[in-house]
Amino acid sequence: SVRTNTVNQKLAETLVKHDARSITIAIESGSQRVRDIVNKKLDTAEITAAAEQAKAGGLKALKLYGMAGVPGETENDLAQTAELMVGLKKKVPGLRFTLGCSTFVPKGHTPFQWYGVNRQAEKRLKFLQKRLRPAGIDFRPESYSWSVIQALISRGDRRLADLLELTRGYGDTLGSYRRAFKALKGTLPPLDFYVHDEWPTDRVLPWDHLEGPLPKATLVKHLAEAQQVMEAMGLPAA
Repeated sequence: SVRTNTVNQKLAETLVKHDARSITIAIESGSQRVRDIVNKKLDTAEITAAAEQAKAGGLKALKLYGMAGVPGETENDLAQTAELMVGLKKKVPGLRFTLGCSTFVPKGHTPFQWYGVNRQAEKRLKFLQKRLRPAGIDFRPESYSWSVIQALISRGDRRLADLLELTRGYGDTLGSYRRAFKALKGTLPPLDFYVHDEWPTDRVLPWDHLEGPLPKATLVKHLAEAQQVMEAMGLPAA
């Protein structure tokens, strides 16, 4: 896995000499607008150049990593991801393309910690699959259901201690989480609260007592900047 702007023919040739056959680059999205929202300093020309240089250096495959359900993402943004992948395959024939795609999961101490998992994310993963696989692009989505569990743990508070203990006893499967929630009904907020709800920035967060790499005021500032990009297209910031 390498930075997109570091991919050149010499790097590719060096990797090939050490028996590498492919590399991975993170693009987040095929939409420039979404990359601007998440402050990903990358444009489409750089992605295309990386693919061309990878092939010129003898690599056989290029895997790109993206996300579905990023805050502010629209169906048009998702279509642009599909168009980018199909376009790359046409522009750089002979190189095998894979898109690994996960569902956006909020993480503490980041500007998007107040957002929940997009309820349409699973549908969006299926949209990409429908567009990419017939075009000969290997599409590898991460499990949406497990992304929900990731979000539950990521945004969870001390009230989840009993749930995690029960889940462990039930077998650590997706069904175990559902069974534990059912057993503790009435003692915990609903799953949607942790996973899907958008939280106000003045809410006391479970991790506020821990010092992160950036002060909370800076995270709020970065969030506001991301929302300005969302709203610039006449879209709601949610």
